[in-house]
Amino acid sequence: MTTEVTQDMIQSCAAQVEWADIDRFKSAMTAPLKFRGDLMVLYAFNLEVARAPWVTKEPMIAEMRLQWWRDVVEGIDADKAPRAHEVATPLDALVRRACISCDDLDAMISARRWDIYKDAFEDEAHFDRYLTATGGNLMWAAAKALGAPRIHEKAIRDFGYASALARWFQAAPALEDAGRIPFVDGRADTFRDMAAVALDRLKPTRNLGPAKAALRAGWQTKKILRQVIIDPTKVANAQLGLSEFAKSRSLFFHSVLGRAI
Repeated sequence: MTTEVTQDMIQSCAAQVEWADIDRFKSAMTAPLKFRGDLMVLYAFNLEVARAPWVTKEPMIAEMRLQWWRDVVEGIDADKAPRAHEVATPLDALVRRACISCDDLDAMISARRWDIYKDAFEDEAHFDRYLTATGGNLMWAAAKALGAPRIHEKAIRDFGYASALARWFQAAPALEDAGRIPFVDGRADTFRDMAAVALDRLKPTRNLGPAKAALRAGWQTKKILRQVIIDPTKVANAQLGLSEFAKSRSLFFHSVLGRAI
């Protein structure tokens, strides 16, 4: 079952991403024109579920928001009529057309339940599952929407995990200010080890075609992880990342040279 996806819906998704996730917006704009809308839809969906735990102080309401999106994905999987919604409707069309895994999308939503509460991660495995579900699944879904071959799935998921970890390092001080416990082990040496392992998971991928643009969402990943390895105290001091000029220059060269990462 399909519902017409209008240009207004795509533009609304793009506007949300530009406002709330500017780095992903900029990376999506390096994709060929015909694929940009697909990336905007996926990134807008990611925003919807990522923000759900933070827009209210009532856990029950946050749970309901996430459940609404789980119902959307379940409906897509069950071939039910799409919901009339500026993000859900184009997501429905994209998932069906690109054969994106509904299980992956559901895992992305379920993982965000951790963000609702102030409990710590159970252990390192729980933390890894969180990054895999939120970062790895999103990266693979975006790459698959742009035609990435299955042979590169593991490498792309690994890059999604590493990219999620780099973003997590950057977000850690704000998470602590919000009363969350972002790491199982908050020692500087542990951060260095985590970054080194993630960096080692970044493997070159070739013959990705337009799907390279999906990986460019993590174009800063290597540099941030290397910053952590050199000086892990930058995590707690909120000193990670590139200047706006350096970010723009780096993305420009990635795009011009046709590089994924």
